[in-house]
Amino acid sequence: MPALELPADVEEALRPRRGDQFPPWQHRDDPDEGAPSPFFLPSPSFSSTVTNRLKGLSIFLYNVLIFFSLLAVFSLLSISQLPALVAFFLAKSRKRPKVNRLHMPYAEQVKALGKFLGRDLKEPQVLPLTVAEMHALLSTEDLELEAALFDYANSVTESVFGPRVSFRGIIEFSNICVKDCGYCGIRKHRQVSRYAMKKDEMVEGALWAFDHGYGSLMLQSGELPTESRQAFMVDTIKEIKRATKEKELKNGVPPEKVRGMGVAIGLGELSRQEYQELFDAGAHRYLLRIETSNPDLYARLHPSNHSWENRRRCLQDLKEIGYQVGTGIMIALPGQTFTDLANDLKFFRDIEADMIGCGPYIVQEDTPVGKAWLEKHPKEGFKELAYHNELLDLTCRFLALARITLGDVNISATTALQAINPVGREIALGRGANQLMPILTTTTYRQNYQLYAGKPCIDEGHEDCRSCLTKRVEFAGKKLHLNDWADPPSWFRRRGLTPWTASIPPTPVKIAADAIETTSM
Repeated sequence: MPALELPADVEEALRPRRGDQFPPWQHRDDPDEGAPSPFFLPSPSFSSTVTNRLKGLSIFLYNVLIFFSLLAVFSLLSISQLPALVAFFLAKSRKRPKVNRLHMPYAEQVKALGKFLGRDLKEPQVLPLTVAEMHALLSTEDLELEAALFDYANSVTESVFGPRVSFRGIIEFSNICVKDCGYCGIRKHRQVSRYAMKKDEMVEGALWAFDHGYGSLMLQSGELPTESRQAFMVDTIKEIKRATKEKELKNGVPPEKVRGMGVAIGLGELSRQEYQELFDAGAHRYLLRIETSNPDLYARLHPSNHSWENRRRCLQDLKEIGYQVGTGIMIALPGQTFTDLANDLKFFRDIEADMIGCGPYIVQEDTPVGKAWLEKHPKEGFKELAYHNELLDLTCRFLALARITLGDVNISATTALQAINPVGREIALGRGANQLMPILTTTTYRQNYQLYAGKPCIDEGHEDCRSCLTKRVEFAGKKLHLNDWADPPSWFRRRGLTPWTASIPPTPVKIAADAIETTSM
């Protein structure tokens, strides 16, 4: 790849400044109602340090104590009492119930959740869960309750969207970034080959997506708030809209119905004026992850010149301008707790988000947060498969709760889920998600846009990615929905409008009678 020539204002933006580098990570116990952070699973390796040896000895002695305690209990029990004791321990184990839930009546599928919430869940509806209820469901080890949660989330999804799953193609057009977020693979102070796609390349990708039925497109990059980048984006968005409108006219679409391709963008924190300019150019969705609703945790994950309050301000500006606003977090960040996750869900509800993009935190080793994570999880003896299974379940519980509490929003089954489980995205589509994001980035650039290690699909072309995800939708028992912007019904409902698409009749979302009313941002 040839050396990248940058405009003068970009060179200036990338110059190192005071406060823009990530400080040394400080480990801290993050109690969550008396419990440590749930994502630091203990490593079974006891050979690396004296501390680990002592830990191993203490666990051995603890197990010996448990063994003799149980022996004493058994000696006091009669034979007739043993079956009851065995049944008790089996009920407490986290073995998956061997039940085909697809054959169960709906009422039976969601019975455990209804019992837990004290509600009669006769039909799918949005539920006004409290933070305490969400905390309990996120941290549950009751597999029957977890399965009921997933089934109920899927029923809410299908009550709004049916079995439809939409594609939103994504072009990661540049990895140049002025931010130094402690977990990110393209952070400013990480050595990575930088690139920036040309306008013609981006428009070509957009036209390919349009020709293959992708109703909307996401343009995403590292954060670069310069005049030249802003002018480039305004021009590119206008050209994508112009070129796709022209195609619609050639395809016989009546002039009054010509809209071109739906354009979403994710460019980070900008000024209100810049957001307005991009909106006026033709973008109508914006994705800006809040990363965490806990300002203290946010401060630990970012350098001192990064502001949670400013990120919150950006979301409010986007909402007021008229964007369909998407946000999200990473799940299982170091220092994150179940309480944080429950409050994240409440944050989404309070700001009336229209799109949710959440995925598991996956380590990028040569980052400050990645190094901190690896200190807690030494590779020697680390049970990666078990950890990934737990991480997938936790992520799906979060997505399911997002669906149940938000209802008719778009929720993506992110690529990161496939990185921890080969069918992670298919699983998520059955637990609350309704959207996939095929990568349209030119293959030449994909390997340099790895926000986390082990990102899938970086060696695939447009057609490979499309074919793969189409099969994944079928495998999940869903139906691919093309040639539509697939805007979230929530945006229209809150404004008393009818969705633009004529191919799908609007489905009113059912909201529980005691639902909490929230105020628009």
